[in-house]
Amino acid sequence: MKVFLILALAIASASAGILPVHPRDRVAAPSISGRITNGKNAVADQFPYQVGLSFSSSEGGWWCGGSIIAANWVVTAAHCTDGASSVTASFGATVRTSPKFSYTISSSDFIQHKNYLSLTVRNDISLIKTPSISFSAAVNKIALPAISSSYSTYVGQTAIASGWGLTSDSATAVAKNLQFADLTVISNAECKKSFSSLIVTSRVICVASSNAISTCQGDSGGPLALDGTLIGITSFGSPDGCEVGSPAAFTRVTSYLDWIKENSGVEA
Repeated sequence: MKVFLILALAIASASAGILPVHPRDRVAAPSISGRITNGKNAVADQFPYQVGLSFSSSEGGWWCGGSIIAANWVVTAAHCTDGASSVTASFGATVRTSPKFSYTISSSDFIQHKNYLSLTVRNDISLIKTPSISFSAAVNKIALPAISSSYSTYVGQTAIASGWGLTSDSATAVAKNLQFADLTVISNAECKKSFSSLIVTSRVICVASSNAISTCQGDSGGPLALDGTLIGITSFGSPDGCEVGSPAAFTRVTSYLDWIKENSGVEA
């Protein structure tokens, strides 16, 4: 009965136009890679924790982002790993096609949250185990939030999203340079004005996307960072596009600190 209830609620939400779409799944443009809409060019070594993830499956491929959290672990979104057979992970790139090094990793080294539910974007988080990464100025880990910050909402604070997602809703070209954007965290109550409360749970963190600055297709799984700490993983946005001014939503990392520790041994 519970499953049918969730499905019914989700269908009702869809009819009201409030179901989200993952940046990976946008179909307004044929390319699945690109950059953050109306962002800024990153400089070399600015985001050493940023990883480029080129996923492959029997049905094709797609581009996502990720974050280094330890010398052999990357965290990304579950909707990125879902259905993939392998990934080529690129490290230390500012120019997307020129990483310092890359690894091809089988799906057997993916740990996707077992309770990930695409329909309501629940538990949109995965881990990827990598060969040992040598840290440098260009390649390094990002800190996880402290357990003591688990109840912080971050509302009103400015965080930084980065990635190679589309530059606009009509863009088709791949970006040459890594992009970033300063985004203000909003309350979940505010975010629920654009998305169903079935979707915007306490495990989601949202940002405003004023002036058409937002995450977009190709940014999925990438980082939302605050003061050098990973607070969000790019998850979903409005089905109406990246530039419409609706909030962008992220998996709230503080809600998954125990899960990350249990599955990887990594802790703040």
